[in-house]
Amino acid sequence: MITPQNFIMFLVASWLLILTPGPDMIYVISRGISQGRKAGVISAFGVTTGILIHTFLAAFGLAVVLKTSSVAFLIVKYIGAIYLLYLGIKSLISKESFITNNVRTKLNYRSIFMQGMLSNVFNPKIALFFLSFLPQFISAECSNTTAQMIILGFLFAFFGILFLTCVGYFSGRIGSWLTCKPIFTNAIRWITGSILIALGLRLAFLNRKIE
Repeated sequence: MITPQNFIMFLVASWLLILTPGPDMIYVISRGISQGRKAGVISAFGVTTGILIHTFLAAFGLAVVLKTSSVAFLIVKYIGAIYLLYLGIKSLISKESFITNNVRTKLNYRSIFMQGMLSNVFNPKIALFFLSFLPQFISAECSNTTAQMIILGFLFAFFGILFLTCVGYFSGRIGSWLTCKPIFTNAIRWITGSILIALGLRLAFLNRKIE
């Protein structure tokens, strides 16, 4: 199973990444501000459902690819490492500000849920991120690596829904606070950027093959 060391690293990395203001958080806050707390909470569930779908795609898709050949393993490994490094560097040099939409609009809750889910499901960047992120924390000694990835993916989604639900419920206050605290958001971006770069380097020098 997953080693205690890898599990602790996974917990720390997951929470720091979840706490970072990004597209998912902006979507949830925007929905909450423009359509109320219930819309914010529903959008959080939609986004998290997309994360769960990516978890299954990463777990089963990656297992098939890595069992094909060592060349496939190296390709996935280096593409993943380069992408994590790219995300880290982009986070460090980002000049974007946190902007939310305060205009009240009306949409049904099903549309809000589906938009949050589909925005994640059809985002190839998120798929690539999960293919790069999850495999680093599983144990090669365990024969069922797919189950390990699913467990980690569910944990990541669980952490995400806990946080994003709170964000959706308190969206108005959180959105206003983040907008007025650029120093805070910049600090989080620097921390997250450093973590992503570290994960990218860790993946690049990962020598073992996931069986």
